[in-house]
Amino acid sequence: MSREDFFQVAYSLKTTEEARAMYDRWAEIYDADLTGVEYQQPVRCAEALKKLLPANECKILDVGCGTGLSGLALKERGYKNIDGCDLSKGMLDKASQLDIYERLFSCDLNEPPIDAKDGEYDAVTAVGVFSFGHILPNAVEELMRVAKPGAPIIIGLNDHYYEEGSLVTKLESLADENRITLISQEHGEHIPGNDLKGWVITFVKL
Repeated sequence: MSREDFFQVAYSLKTTEEARAMYDRWAEIYDADLTGVEYQQPVRCAEALKKLLPANECKILDVGCGTGLSGLALKERGYKNIDGCDLSKGMLDKASQLDIYERLFSCDLNEPPIDAKDGEYDAVTAVGVFSFGHILPNAVEELMRVAKPGAPIIIGLNDHYYEEGSLVTKLESLADENRITLISQEHGEHIPGNDLKGWVITFVKL
């Protein structure tokens, strides 16, 4: 498939199996395709984390790490102790070729638990994974489970899924229950080459 075909399919996925199969097929040319359309969310999310967490020996989980673009953005900002997980074996195989991750493992956030301990991580990032047919809003609970109290959690998503509203509603509910503190919701570039904007949402687990 061409880059345009992959993007069209990505925004029309309906099931986890469809997502896994599509990203397995896309893995080999994913980096070139995303670089070609100036994908901005990895950098935006890494910068959001840097505002809250110094780049020391903190342990980070890069959820939906894909081929490693999000991990690379974290590494370039000084973070060293990064684990990554993803639904797609093809994506994980590509990520394993980079000198970024301490550990890589398969996960399905819609079928918890994932292979991580309670409170294991000082921060969690989820860049471009909450979307139609991808990770569903209730998966936020699993991100929170593996995060330490006080840990920042960064979610990057496109305009389409933000405007659909279910993730925002979930986060507002968690804030009302005093389980998280919402820090910021910043609108900006997502994929400029496709004229698509997106959001970086930052919150802290209480």
